[in-house]
Amino acid sequence: MKAKAFEIIEIPNRTEKPRDIGLTMVLDKGLGYRAAQDLMEYGSEYIDIIKLGWGTHRLLSEAVVRRKIQLYTSNSILVGNGGTLFEIAYLQRKTDEFLEYAHQIGLSFVEISDGSIQIDREERSEIIRKCNTMGFEVFTEVGKKNPLEDARLTIDYRVKEAKTDLDAGATKVIMEARESGKGIGVYDKDGQIKEEMVKKLAEGIGLGNLMFEAQEKSQQVYLILNLSPEVNLGNIKPEDVIPLETLRRGLRGDTLGRL
Repeated sequence: MKAKAFEIIEIPNRTEKPRDIGLTMVLDKGLGYRAAQDLMEYGSEYIDIIKLGWGTHRLLSEAVVRRKIQLYTSNSILVGNGGTLFEIAYLQRKTDEFLEYAHQIGLSFVEISDGSIQIDREERSEIIRKCNTMGFEVFTEVGKKNPLEDARLTIDYRVKEAKTDLDAGATKVIMEARESGKGIGVYDKDGQIKEEMVKKLAEGIGLGNLMFEAQEKSQQVYLILNLSPEVNLGNIKPEDVIPLETLRRGLRGDTLGRL
């Protein structure tokens, strides 16, 4: 491994890639290839997963998307679809074709969600099992994108859904928060943490099985300080990869001396 700058400064160790905890999932909303190269140059060591956000990559050249997927995977990063694209394929009764194409284009994980639609519980489990047999890692998402619908989901329901997904073969379960991180799941309309919900989800599902979408620094700080520096975090902006890692390592005032 190449020498780091300022190595005279001691910092906490982190689980090294490939890791099962402390995962950082970055949201790629349509990065150009050169921007993706820059991201790999400075941040690949700290990125475990890249999600091709919602339906963004349906609008891009297949050649560019293939090149990016290859670039990411060559840096030991799992690459997968946004859940919305899967949901559209499901609505169009093209789930099998979608999975075949995902495999063909080089995706290493599939995100299964029903944030905007409804999928029968057993059918969802069957899709997870099918993904496993095709060699995909599977990340599922629990929660609804409509705040009113999401508010009807109890904590016990979220725990039960997550456990069912894990039993079917899901690798991790993501708690839906949308890109905004406000008014959905573990966040209130102002983006503040619902502390009791976070605690009960971590206890009921198991911290290692969970991924919290956490776009805002304040959310990342809370989860790191109150759960663990090795909490799994998603929806991270490309430009926030290094800032997030400094929070995990106590290299920023928010977590300095508090880990």
